[in-house]
Amino acid sequence: MKNIENVIAKINQIPDEVARVGDFHLNELMALAASREVNNDDVVFAGTGLPMLGILTAQCLNAPDAVLIYESGILDGRSMHIPGSVADQRASFMSSQLGGLMDTFGYYLQRGLVTLGFLSGASIDKYGGVNVTYLGGDYYNPKHRFTGSGGNSDIGTMAKRTVFIMLQEKRRFIERNQYTTTPGWWCYDWPSGDWKPKKEVWKGTPFAECGPVGVVSNMGVFRFDDNGEMYLETCHPGVTPEQVKENCSFDLNISRVTGETPKPTYRQLYVLREIVDPERLFLPVSLPEYPAGIKEIVEA
Repeated sequence: MKNIENVIAKINQIPDEVARVGDFHLNELMALAASREVNNDDVVFAGTGLPMLGILTAQCLNAPDAVLIYESGILDGRSMHIPGSVADQRASFMSSQLGGLMDTFGYYLQRGLVTLGFLSGASIDKYGGVNVTYLGGDYYNPKHRFTGSGGNSDIGTMAKRTVFIMLQEKRRFIERNQYTTTPGWWCYDWPSGDWKPKKEVWKGTPFAECGPVGVVSNMGVFRFDDNGEMYLETCHPGVTPEQVKENCSFDLNISRVTGETPKPTYRQLYVLREIVDPERLFLPVSLPEYPAGIKEIVEA
């Protein structure tokens, strides 16, 4: 078992140089792309999996003062390694408060104190609306029934800004969801049923300006324009804008691509692998090896 103090002490010994393609895994690239969304003063509501990798890495590197909330009621925990889920009690290590759903949703989220939410979904529309409820058939007789909101709608509409981490497929990035669990920048206005900008539908509420600001997929990073429509910002290494567009079922705007998603540095990879997820709960068990010089430092 590695001594955590020795592992932490080595961080500054690892070169902060950009890793070569082939020296990192796609999941690591996505987790680090997510970590860059975290500001140092953020209050982050995160879910299980890649969102955890992102926020915990950010706390180690670029946002040490960011406060992390899990829906199980854990506030500002500083777990030694990544928890297995939002209910894993390892997440409560050094926490400021141990509460419950009433605290996290009622006190923090609904009062407007959460500045960043990390979410996922079965599908996402061009305006950032997400479906995690059902596909095919109708609501009462669906072809596929998913887990439902589970806090997705609450977090996605009440956090100041939201970032989605999604698997990129044509059937998942769509023009309009069959069912909207979490509304994006355009949504239905009830009871009229008209499709309108969210800022207009929610005008006068504390959450009219809250919504998605980014999407991290396995192909690129996306943003939303002033009209609330998704556009491609960066492509992951080895992926072209045209390939990303082919994996959307709507006419994705690729005219604003700024280049390639930044590759990890070896120091970032070290933090991810040796400090955040050394047990490989969410990173793949088999990862590319460090270059010889860095491997020598890690194993010393």
